[in-house]
Amino acid sequence: MTWVQRNGLTILAALVAMVVLAPLLWMVSVSFMTPGAAAQFPPPLWPANPTLENYRTLFGTYGIGRYVVNSALVSTLATALALLFTVPAGYAFAKLRFTGRDAVFQALVAALVVPGQIGMLPLFLELKAMGLVNSYAGALVPWLAGIFGIFLVRQFCVSIPTEMLEAARVDGAGETLILRKIVLPTLRPILVTLALFVFLGSWNDFMWPLIILADQNLYTLPVALAALAREHVQDNELMMAGSVVTVFPVLVVFLVLQRHYLDGLLAGSVKG
Repeated sequence: MTWVQRNGLTILAALVAMVVLAPLLWMVSVSFMTPGAAAQFPPPLWPANPTLENYRTLFGTYGIGRYVVNSALVSTLATALALLFTVPAGYAFAKLRFTGRDAVFQALVAALVVPGQIGMLPLFLELKAMGLVNSYAGALVPWLAGIFGIFLVRQFCVSIPTEMLEAARVDGAGETLILRKIVLPTLRPILVTLALFVFLGSWNDFMWPLIILADQNLYTLPVALAALAREHVQDNELMMAGSVVTVFPVLVVFLVLQRHYLDGLLAGSVKG
C-alpha cells in the first residue's frame, strides 16, 4: 500500500468518525444549554452559558436516578441469567450427544429469522397467566436463553478439541466439572462478547419493558425517558440531558470491555 493510499484511508476514517460522533457531541452540548437555547436558528454548536440545570432537574425533580438503578438492575440480572442458561445450552449442542440434538438446533437457528415482535403477544399472555406481568421477572424472561447467544456459544464450543474433553471424562470428571474447569476458561473472550451484547440490548430495550411494566416505579430508563418526553416535547435541552444519562453508562461499559469484545468477535470468526 502506497503512502497516498495509507493517508487517504486515514483521512477517510477520520471523516467517517467525525460524521458518526457529531450528533453525539451536539447532544452533549445541548444538554448543557439553557432552556430554549437549542431552538434558535441556526442552532448553536456550543452552549453560550453552560449550566447543569437540566441534570439537576432530571435527578432532583423527576427522580431519574431511580430509573437508572432500575435499568442497571434489569441489565445486570439479564446478563447474568443469560450466561447461566446460554453457556450450558451452547456447550450441550456442540459436544453432548442426545436424541434430536441437531434437529432442535436447526429449529432454533431457523427461529432467528422470525422477528421478536411476533412473539411478544403470546409471551405476554403466558406471563399474565403466570402472574409475572408488572414485575422484573417478566421483564427478564426474553433474555434468559436467547437463540443468538446459544448459537454463538455453540459455534465457539465446536472448536474445543473433543479429545481433551474425553481425556477429562476418562479421568473421572463429570460434565459440570468439565464445563467449569475446561470449557469456561476457553470461552472467556466469547463470554465477554455475549455479556456485552445482552447488557447493551437489555439496557436499550424499550418495547418489552413498556409492555410488561405498568408500575411507573418499575420503569427502566428508556421507558421513563419516553414518558417524560411526552410531557416536555418542546424542552430539547432537558431531553438531551436525559439522552446523555441513557447513553453514558453503556458507552463506558463498551469502552472498558472493547478489547475483550473485539477478541471474542475475532476468535469467533476464526474458530466458528
